[in-house]
Amino acid sequence: MLFRLALAPVLIVLIYIFFRDKYEKEPLRLLFTGLFFGVIISFPIIFFERFIDGFSPDGGIAEAFFNAFFVASLVEEFFKFIVLFFLIWKNYNFNEPFDGIAYSVFISLGFAGFENVLYVFNPNMGGIETAVLRAVFSVPGHGLFAVFMGYYFSMSKFNRENKGRMLFFAFFVPFLLHGAYDFILLADIPLYFIPFAALVLYLWVSGFSKMKKHLRDSPFKKI
Repeated sequence: MLFRLALAPVLIVLIYIFFRDKYEKEPLRLLFTGLFFGVIISFPIIFFERFIDGFSPDGGIAEAFFNAFFVASLVEEFFKFIVLFFLIWKNYNFNEPFDGIAYSVFISLGFAGFENVLYVFNPNMGGIETAVLRAVFSVPGHGLFAVFMGYYFSMSKFNRENKGRMLFFAFFVPFLLHGAYDFILLADIPLYFIPFAALVLYLWVSGFSKMKKHLRDSPFKKI
């Protein structure tokens, strides 16, 4: 049961993204390759996070900031970006703007699914409550960060102007959003739920807006 609870939210998001890509479906083989490599990068991510954590300040806001932005966000978003770039940048299947979002989400959710299993089955912090909380916060968070990464990644590929800047944004924007998301949760700030709710609202509204825009710009859309 715990295993199903850990993977169910991942599966729901992946199915949604697959069917949202309504004009020109991506090959399942390539999507699952992205998902597979999302799982594989979990191992170097864990290694580097443990290594960088050794430099973390001891306690307080500084520790929360360091862990959120440098231990978690920097390492995780960097490896996701690297896989996304080498998987599809020169692939002929990357032929419409929504594709960047689709592959980015599959890669990110491969990592999120593996991470979820580790947390849910952890003897100290695992269990049904952890599975539910991560289904509500962690998995959608990873999915939404991936939407932003894929959005700017496609902007770099298909827009003639600002290609370098958009490619930089493909990493930097999800890095900032992921870091801020984790920092608010880790920092012991009174009334933290107010900025957190505002950030979550922004992620959902802007994320869906970005998906809608890239779908609208599809060259396969029939007028």
